[in-house]
Amino acid sequence: MKRALKFALLLPIVVLAVALSIANRHEVVFSLDPFAETDPTLSVTVPLYWLLFGAVAIGVLFGGIAAWLRQSRWRRAARRDHAEIERMRRAADERAAAGPAADRTS
Repeated sequence: MKRALKFALLLPIVVLAVALSIANRHEVVFSLDPFAETDPTLSVTVPLYWLLFGAVAIGVLFGGIAAWLRQSRWRRAARRDHAEIERMRRAADERAAAGPAADRTS
């Protein structure tokens, strides 16, 4: 079921990406030198779809990093709760190992 849903969601994205690649396959000059318009020193000629997909990939990467950083509060709380549960489990195991006499004295 999960595999079919994943396929159903990814298929239109792949079709759209292929169509975008075919429509934007002409080459453009990507320049990192904003002052030299005629002969930039830091430039590369690439297909336009490389720039488009690169921009999307960088956006996804930065968005993932931002989401991961925002979730740190919940990860910290989960670690703290997990440690507390383990501490309580060890205490319960120690009481059970001590036997029923230890329960009556406390």
